[in-house]
Amino acid sequence: MKNFTKMTAGLALGLWGSMAHAADDLTLQLKWVTQAQFGGYYVALDKGFYEEEGLNVTIKPGGPDIAPVQVLLGGGADVMVDWLPSALAAREKGAPIVNIAQPFAKSGLMLTCLKEHGINKPEDFPGHTLGTWFFGNEIPLLSWMGKLGYATDGSDGGVTIQKINFNVDPLLQKQVECATTMTYNEYWQVIDAGLMPDDLVVFKYEDEGISTLEDGLYTTEENLADAEMQDKLVRFVRASMKGWKYAEAHSDEAAEIVLENDQTGAQTEKHQKRMMGEIAKLTAGSNGALDEAAFKRSADITMEGGMITKAPEGAWTHEITDKALN
Repeated sequence: MKNFTKMTAGLALGLWGSMAHAADDLTLQLKWVTQAQFGGYYVALDKGFYEEEGLNVTIKPGGPDIAPVQVLLGGGADVMVDWLPSALAAREKGAPIVNIAQPFAKSGLMLTCLKEHGINKPEDFPGHTLGTWFFGNEIPLLSWMGKLGYATDGSDGGVTIQKINFNVDPLLQKQVECATTMTYNEYWQVIDAGLMPDDLVVFKYEDEGISTLEDGLYTTEENLADAEMQDKLVRFVRASMKGWKYAEAHSDEAAEIVLENDQTGAQTEKHQKRMMGEIAKLTAGSNGALDEAAFKRSADITMEGGMITKAPEGAWTHEITDKALN
């Protein structure tokens, strides 16, 4: 009886210990499909960085029919990846979302033009059609045209802004003379279609002073007010940045990890390795803390583009990164 009591107590203690050390669940909603753009998170998962922080992280891919902010507000995720303009627009409309970390230090957005159309500098834009994605992605381009003094409705002396899907078909089929592309994705789709770099003229938004912050991490004000959730977010950001730094230093391996997590089988090794190499240039120099000057520039551009009507307040915090980095 004495031995049975001891055994029972031991089992109970062991069960309590395993429960006490059970990993905390946390779900991340991506902005787009599984690809190297999100390599740091998949690396952190694969290398056990989240596990080391006591987290059981689920990564949800995005897609054309998935709105990350809706998933976050609906309780389907604890954190989401989004671009700042769309996040600020959602916040102004009542979504209580806050930027808690900014792994991407630079923008990968650019405007790619076919050289045959005679567009070699911004002064050559008038009279041409520029294709761009919408859902907030059009804001930097609209702001840029505004600064240049060009109307965007096709009137004399201006340009025509045309909505395009997330591919380069309109550019290749010459429905537009220029199209928005990412340094790590659509630009290479143009190259893979048979064009050479010399056939193109590229305007990087970073160089033009119209870039806005991309791929930040956002959560809700409610999550930030919860001590237990805040602790999880600190651990998540710390592990995620460890994943991003590993991905920067081992881009080919990171791309292979992404491919292993691609359930669709749509991605190719060549494209993902190339993408990861380009992504590493955008995360380089970032420790995850949001740069206030970059935030202000992004917010100003978003306001100039008409997506928000006033300067945002409470849209970001260093509280999570301060704890994660110390």
